[in-house]
Amino acid sequence: MVKKPEAAPLREIWHARCPVPTPLSVAIQLGWVERALREEAGIELKSSPESGDPTHLQHYYESSLPNSFRHGGSVPAIHARAAGLDTRVIGLSWTNEYQAIISLPQTGLTHVQQLRGRRIGIPLHDTPIDHSRAAAVRAFSAMLAVEGLSFRDVECVDLPDDQVPAVTCNGAVIATGNGRRGRSQYTSEVRALARGEVDAVYVKDANGAQVTHLLGAIVIGNIGSHPDPWVRINNCTPRPLTVSQFLLDNHPDIVRSLLTQVVAAADWACAHQARTITMVARETGWSESWVRYAYGDDVHKNLQVGLSPAWIDGLNTFKDFLAEQGFLSANFAIGDWIDPAPLQDVLARQRSGATPGARTRVRAVTTSTPSNLH
Repeated sequence: MVKKPEAAPLREIWHARCPVPTPLSVAIQLGWVERALREEAGIELKSSPESGDPTHLQHYYESSLPNSFRHGGSVPAIHARAAGLDTRVIGLSWTNEYQAIISLPQTGLTHVQQLRGRRIGIPLHDTPIDHSRAAAVRAFSAMLAVEGLSFRDVECVDLPDDQVPAVTCNGAVIATGNGRRGRSQYTSEVRALARGEVDAVYVKDANGAQVTHLLGAIVIGNIGSHPDPWVRINNCTPRPLTVSQFLLDNHPDIVRSLLTQVVAAADWACAHQARTITMVARETGWSESWVRYAYGDDVHKNLQVGLSPAWIDGLNTFKDFLAEQGFLSANFAIGDWIDPAPLQDVLARQRSGATPGARTRVRAVTTSTPSNLH
C-alpha cells in the first residue's frame, strides 16, 4: 500500500468572525485559540478583517483561503458553498437576537397583518454579497406568511445605498461616505421611513434596536421573540462555523484543536455571565445595556456549539429560501456540507477527559433539541 505523503506544515491560519455573539469570539478574546494553535502546532493565528489588507475583504465574507475558518452569518457561507468553495460546516450556534418589522407612528400601522397594500422597504446594497437584502426578504416573507399574506399583497420598494458625508478625525477618515461597511447599517431604511417613501422596514441586532428607539418607531412584527423558531430563521439564526476542506483533509488535528477551544469557550460563557456580556459588547461595538436588550440577559447561555437535527434543518430551510429567491448561483444538499465527525470526536474526547487543553465541561448538544428552539 502506498503511504500517503505527509501534509506540509502550516505556518499560519486565517480566521474571520462577524461582530456578533459567537463562541469563537469568546475563545479568541480569552486567547485560547491563539495559544492552542501556537503551543500545539506552532501556528500563528491571523484575522482577515483585522489584517488591514483590502484584498482580505473577500476572505472575510467567504473564507476562501485554504487555511481558514469562519464563524458568522450564514448568507456569505452559503453563497460561497453554492459558488463552489470547498468548505464544510463543523458546528452551528443559535443565538436569538432582536429582529423586528418597524413602522413610524404616522403610518397608523400596528401589526404586520395591516401591511396589505402598503409599501415595504428592501435594502439594495452595493456589496459583493448583499446579506442585508437577503435577511430583509426572509424576514418579511416569514412574517407575511404567518398572517396568510405574501409579497403579492404588498409593494416592495428597493432602497439602494445613499451616499452620506465621510467622517474624519484629525485628518483621518474613520467612516466612508458610501458602502455598508463605512456607514450606518440602516441609513437607507431610516431615510425612506422619514421621507414617507415606505411604510415598514426590517431591522435587527443592537443596531436595529437603537434605530427603533431613535425613530420612536412602532414594532409591528416582533421576530426575535416569536414563539415559532421557523419565523426566527435568518442570516444569524443559526450561524455556521465553517472550515476549508483543505484543513479537514490535511490537518484534522488542527481542526480538532480549534473546535475544542470553541466548544469549551461556550461552556465557559455559561458560567460567566458578566464577563461574557462584556466580551459580546466589545465584539459588537455596543454598550452592555444594548447587548442585553438585543440578545437577552441569557446570551451567555446561548452560545453552545452543536449540530442538532433542529439546527441543521434551520440552516437548510434558509439555504433553500436563498436559492428560491435567486440569491444563490446553485442549490446544494445540506448533508454534503455538514461534517459532524470533528465535533463528535471533540465531545467524545472531552467526556473521556482525553483531550489536552480541555478547560471546562462540554455541554453535548449534537442530538438534543436546543432550548431556544422550543
